[in-house]
Amino acid sequence: MATRIPLISGNWKMHHNHFEALATVQKLSYLLGDDRNGRVEVSIHAPFTDLRSLQTSIEQDDMDISLGAQHCHWEDKGAFTGEVSPAMLAKLNVRYVIAGHSERREVFGETDEWVNNKVLAILRHGMTPILCCGETLDEREGDRTEDKVAGQVRAGLAGVSPEQVGALVLAYEPIWAIGTGRTATADDAQATCALVRGTVAEVAGAEAAAAVRVQYGGSVKPANAAELMGQPDIDGALVGGASLDADDFAKIVRGIDA
Repeated sequence: MATRIPLISGNWKMHHNHFEALATVQKLSYLLGDDRNGRVEVSIHAPFTDLRSLQTSIEQDDMDISLGAQHCHWEDKGAFTGEVSPAMLAKLNVRYVIAGHSERREVFGETDEWVNNKVLAILRHGMTPILCCGETLDEREGDRTEDKVAGQVRAGLAGVSPEQVGALVLAYEPIWAIGTGRTATADDAQATCALVRGTVAEVAGAEAAAAVRVQYGGSVKPANAAELMGQPDIDGALVGGASLDADDFAKIVRGIDA
């Protein structure tokens, strides 16, 4: 099996102004230190208003943290009031961009086609998409998890070459476990992440499936992170609320890096 470096991503959602963001990332960098030696990668996905400040701090202080964005449009420019283009993010040295987060799909009505457009645009500008997939509680209880998750993966990867697929990140985030305090058991999370990897194999081949990193996201906390990350098909975490606190987020990273 290919060696896959875990990626632990902090999604701050609509939290932290740029002063709070700077304080949090500086404390996180201090707590993590610089002795990970490539064993675990960390990315921070802050609101758009924080990105320039975080870029400057991360680069000036040579932090071992990757800058991430939560969302983008797929066009480089145009009459899209309120949107941010992938070209703009690339100029800020953003490395990872989340595409198709469940909140973007469920709250803002993003379609599979839109998400695929974003994946292609992010790749076009030399950044790495974190392509999200996941099912609602009704879909889970109705035995529709496989259809929903596999369908989102197939749609999101349309037009992406096998080489590109192998280098990107997929995040399985059960919608029923986000912000609810409920978490899939390690066995359940592993089973669905294995489904994600199996779908990648169908779409892009075995080599891409062995290389692609699959994150789990859904009420990940210091208490459950190590068990979740210990599963063979889980290569990291997309962390929400626990990433807002530098101490908690550092515990998640250190627990996985132990």
